[in-house]
Amino acid sequence: MTLVQVHSASGSDTPAVIKILAGELTDAPASPHLIFAFYGAEHDDAAIHTYLTERFPGTPVIGGTSSGGFMTHRGICDEHSIGLLLVDDADGDYGVASGRLGADPARSAEAILQAALSGCGCSGELPELIWVYQAPGNEEAVIEGLRRVVGDRCPIVGGSSADNDVSGNWRQLGPDGPLRDGLVIAVLFPSTTVDCAFQGGYEPAGPSGIVTGVAYHAAGQSGVVTSASGREILTIDGEPAAAVYNGWIGGRLSCKLSEGGTILAETTMCPLAVDAGRVDGVTNFLLVHPESVQPNGALTTFCAVEVGDRVYAMKGDRSRLIDRADRVVQQATRALGVSSSRIAGALVIYCAGCKMAVGGDIAEVAAAVAHGLGDAPFIGCFTFGEQGQLLDRNVHGNLMISAVAFGC
Repeated sequence: MTLVQVHSASGSDTPAVIKILAGELTDAPASPHLIFAFYGAEHDDAAIHTYLTERFPGTPVIGGTSSGGFMTHRGICDEHSIGLLLVDDADGDYGVASGRLGADPARSAEAILQAALSGCGCSGELPELIWVYQAPGNEEAVIEGLRRVVGDRCPIVGGSSADNDVSGNWRQLGPDGPLRDGLVIAVLFPSTTVDCAFQGGYEPAGPSGIVTGVAYHAAGQSGVVTSASGREILTIDGEPAAAVYNGWIGGRLSCKLSEGGTILAETTMCPLAVDAGRVDGVTNFLLVHPESVQPNGALTTFCAVEVGDRVYAMKGDRSRLIDRADRVVQQATRALGVSSSRIAGALVIYCAGCKMAVGGDIAEVAAAVAHGLGDAPFIGCFTFGEQGQLLDRNVHGNLMISAVAFGC
């Protein structure tokens, strides 16, 4: 049997919040088998790690900073909050390992996954699910490294750690403490059912074009990505990418075409996407969030694209982004094949860009998730990149929503 508990506390002083949290944990399992921890970027994660290792010695921990707080079945917890999801499953196996991404993120990911499997005595075995939390920037390379071990035979789900203002103050938390350029991997071998879902809340707006030029600025020596793939789109249909995209979205970037600049806020409701495949004739899209316009007319993004990809202009609205959260968790729970009364709890990823787009309506998102789970406990973090399985392939995308549901 699997038991899931969620606890949270809020305050600007980390030791004081930990003290409140300790009071909330009086009925927690003495030795849970896995802990997910999320918190605002201003908190002292070294103090959080010290507390957790002393309170729950030997329990693997995975998590890190979440943009502007997080959400639970009780509602929204602000940027001053610390939250925990505890998984207690005596008949399951759970392992966590962490490390720096370094010069070769794919190789680092492969090694960290092997360490997580070894840590729970499951070397050579295929987990039911892999959950990751990492620094933004090398997500495609991380997935490539994990694929070397497990292929697409099990879901790889998770998020890219985030801060409140895209200033780079994101961190990751693993068994050995906090990291800034790190990757934390959990492998789950639960004794009961676990399943997941991964979706975006946008639809095609009409225009599309072929990527004809991409620049790639190497972060290391991995060699995983070539100049035919990367996060700076130079041209679409042979024309400067930013100008083409600007025309697709009604000229809202015109003031930045000459000198460049950040465009996150302007593009959250009108991102790009690539075709991820079709089911029953319906196209599934993997979303790509444009980050900035470059002075040379290029368009940088939070997700890699390839030369030859067709990119689509997409559109969204607040109601769709709220409703989609409910649909995602319902998809995950349906996949479990159990009634809502048999759901132990859930772990949710909701893109920080989507959170900013819905603004004050984010409380409705938390309520929608709670509804979809039948009020089972959950924790949901707000990330700067999302990983999940789309049409049986593990991918990295932007502006996505994922849910992992645990059966009792």
